[in-house]
Amino acid sequence: MPLPLDRRHFLHGSVALGGSLLSGSVVLDHAAHAAIVRIDAPQVERIVVREVTDGAHDIFLRGSEAPGLTVQRTAMTDAAQGRTLHSEWGLALHIESHRGGDAKQYLLDFGFTPEAYANNLDLLKIDPAAVDALIMSHGHYDHCGGLMGFLEARRTKMRKDLRLYTGGEDAFCHRMLRTPDGTFSDYGPQIDRRRLKALGVETVQSEAPVVIEGHAFTTGAVPRTSIEHVLPNSWVEFGVKDGLGCDPNAYMDHHFTPEELAGKPQPDQHWHEHATCFRLGDRGLVVISSCGHAGIINTLRRAQEVSGVDKIYALVGGFHLAPAPDDYLRQVMAELKKFDLEHVLPMHCSGQNFVDLAKQEMPEKLVLCTTGSRYTFTA
Repeated sequence: MPLPLDRRHFLHGSVALGGSLLSGSVVLDHAAHAAIVRIDAPQVERIVVREVTDGAHDIFLRGSEAPGLTVQRTAMTDAAQGRTLHSEWGLALHIESHRGGDAKQYLLDFGFTPEAYANNLDLLKIDPAAVDALIMSHGHYDHCGGLMGFLEARRTKMRKDLRLYTGGEDAFCHRMLRTPDGTFSDYGPQIDRRRLKALGVETVQSEAPVVIEGHAFTTGAVPRTSIEHVLPNSWVEFGVKDGLGCDPNAYMDHHFTPEELAGKPQPDQHWHEHATCFRLGDRGLVVISSCGHAGIINTLRRAQEVSGVDKIYALVGGFHLAPAPDDYLRQVMAELKKFDLEHVLPMHCSGQNFVDLAKQEMPEKLVLCTTGSRYTFTA
């Protein structure tokens, strides 16, 4: 029997998660209440991150070289045929990692629409057959909207034992947007685990950090220990209806409120959103926060905690600071500067406000990001 875990106690930083993978899920260890759970973070020598889909494609951005980082841009890709990269609200990344003669490939998040995702994979010449694992950061449709259409079109060309790594049961909850008049509308179709199973994709739900393909690792659930809080975004409904949704029983004893157990929509706290990380030789950690609803400071601290590696070399991805008030944004920036990162690559929901402030506060670390760009990190 899995032992109980108080999610709110955990998310205030007083406990950590432990466990082992069993049948695509994690059984939590009672010892997690007493000690920090660490993983043996594997080292890699090279990481290549490709922005498959983001909110804009700037063909005039120039590439650059810095110690340990090469940035390459994609301009017009097939103008003669009237084709170019599609940009839309959402994020999708392709990642390669290298260690010695061993190479791995991952697809991390899948953008908003399968049409844009398929177009960009094709133009960027990314071969799904070479992909070793799929990773979904969280259940927002702008990160998973392209997944099912992609799998239905390309699954037969991919490896048979394909896994989709998610941070936990929350990824499959019913999510909604609230209108100014207080009514709710669906935030895209929910992901149907029955369809994933029929397509031969094993879903790995892990509230604890796990190693992926011997190269990458996830943070697992991110404790809320800094000044950050979840900025307003979607609403969530717990429960299963017609085979879709998230089951509160899958969280063990998480002390859900009566309102949550009754299926009443609640402000989304993204309890099990996770980040994807790599240990880049002696340079430190490359942390990819696809949306960072739990807070980028919290996420970086969690990556340090589970890996035992203090140095954060690069922060990549969405930071969810676009809706941040100015004073809150400046507090986060002040905390971020304490990590002394080498590179900061804001994408997607990070916000022009964050980019503008980073130009003032850390111009030598800031790398502008756009659809089609390729970022190569070397140890």
